[in-house]
Amino acid sequence: METEQAIREATRLNSKMIYEVVRRDGDEELERPTKSLIWSGLAAGILISFSVLAEAVFRSHLPDTSWRPLVENLGYSFGFLMVILGRMQLFTENTITTILPLVAERSKRCVVLVLRLWGIVLVANVAGAALAGAFFVHAEAFSPELRAAIFDLSAHATGFPPLEAFLRAIPAGVLVAGIVWMMPGQSGNEVWIIVLFTWLIAAGDFTHVIAGAVEVWVMLLDGRLMIGEAIGDVFLPILAGNIFGGTLVFALLAWGQVKAEVEPPPDENSHGAK
Repeated sequence: METEQAIREATRLNSKMIYEVVRRDGDEELERPTKSLIWSGLAAGILISFSVLAEAVFRSHLPDTSWRPLVENLGYSFGFLMVILGRMQLFTENTITTILPLVAERSKRCVVLVLRLWGIVLVANVAGAALAGAFFVHAEAFSPELRAAIFDLSAHATGFPPLEAFLRAIPAGVLVAGIVWMMPGQSGNEVWIIVLFTWLIAAGDFTHVIAGAVEVWVMLLDGRLMIGEAIGDVFLPILAGNIFGGTLVFALLAWGQVKAEVEPPPDENSHGAK
């Protein structure tokens, strides 16, 4: 009995088991009350700002060398750690979590539920990012060096041409979806997974729509970016890229590898046995 238990504990979750865990999480999220989604999404939008703040802290204290970006980008993980481990609603996580129930059920009801959740969470995330951005711009809480670092990071993040911003958002969408897919089988290693994957987003100069929304608001509220540019040139291209990477790339590939195992076989009797 002890040997059998040890084998069960040591066995990794296979792709079918991971799919089922993520799908069930998605089912639960789709049924959550609107008020819960709003507050959770608002909190996520505020707390993701600590990715920008922590990265700025590193930048303001490190010498300007060739290796500084690799170290300062570790700060980008802080906000994601707070949001993901706190089980708050982050839009880019939902590009895989809620899509797996949709591709499994393929019903109008599920489409409506997914669009409802996406809309609520995205608006709440952006509203939370706006509050954080306003604090960064108007609160007298930061040293001149730290404040300058926040603006430097925000200017860089919002300075890509629209097509480039879209393309840079695709790997970010894949990496966030990868975190969601890997978490169920990694008990005890969740922190490392989040840190490494989100560090790669920052180190690779990839773009994330919600962390980026904090930087967009910083530039908007300080008058360095116009509303049309913020929406059309920055926010929408990054949003589209994250959705493409998280949904059309990762989620559908993840579904493809388990589809034959989780879908019931065709009913042979339905073809008219003689």
